[in-house]
Amino acid sequence: MNDFARESLEHCLSLDYPDFEILLFPDSEVKIESPKVKIIPTGHIGPSEKRDLALKHATGDILAFIDDDAYPSATWLKEAVKHFGYGSVAAVGGPAITPPSDGILRRASGLVFSSIMGSGSMTYRYIPGKERKVDDYPSCNFVIRTSTFRELGGFDSTFWPGEDTKLCLELTKTLHKEIIYDPKVVVYHHRRKLFKPHLKQVWSYAVHRGYFAKKFPQTSFRLSYFIPTFFVIGVLGGTVTSFVNPVIRTIFFSILGIYIFLALFSGIKSRNIRLAPLVFSGIVATHLTYGIGLLKGLLTTKLTR
Repeated sequence: MNDFARESLEHCLSLDYPDFEILLFPDSEVKIESPKVKIIPTGHIGPSEKRDLALKHATGDILAFIDDDAYPSATWLKEAVKHFGYGSVAAVGGPAITPPSDGILRRASGLVFSSIMGSGSMTYRYIPGKERKVDDYPSCNFVIRTSTFRELGGFDSTFWPGEDTKLCLELTKTLHKEIIYDPKVVVYHHRRKLFKPHLKQVWSYAVHRGYFAKKFPQTSFRLSYFIPTFFVIGVLGGTVTSFVNPVIRTIFFSILGIYIFLALFSGIKSRNIRLAPLVFSGIVATHLTYGIGLLKGLLTTKLTR
């Protein structure tokens, strides 16, 4: 177990909830002295396959999934289970907030994701927003009825990342159940460091989203996902045509200037002289990476893990 996983386990054991069990699926055997923890070594398999093992080993009516680099707030379960009093609700999610103790490169990554420039209308996934119904939610903070998860057959491990998108699609469009986002259902999620680990993750998300836009258009073929690709095309096209037409050059550099100002403003909002340039450059790099990655996904005929 790494340090993040140990931190996560400590917080899970301190949850303010009367009755729960913790299923830990490490690659190899570990020793944990707690009657609440059940350890099931799995060998080297993916996260979705590990989560599916909950169907075999869990005894509760509700399954609460969390990543090993995330830890829950004390009231995580208490706030989530309130929604299961309604029969139409099959799952609940909440924000995955960047821990304040993270180093500067992880905090910068978190600020990119939680900014409007970085995530647009999806900022509620990274900072608390308004309670709402959603049809797609990441599994790093995902609570679901065991019976529903069993009915869906668990996650489709063909896709990673993206297995949660497919499950949510089946839950909302096939079973016609609801997923509720509650800002009080909080976990704290350590980010990948800027720049390489962060951009590698963004690239993977983008390629899968581009592929899903063709395969699962009900929840993935949305304008907001394509904006970074339009940005990349606009930058390339504007750069080339600005040398030919002075009117286009004026328009192009005016729009580019507005974009740079907004990205800079997102960095300045951090109120930290070290974070500001990282957030600015992280936003630009994220847009370029996501835009190209989504285009690659659109052009991919078969996506493999």
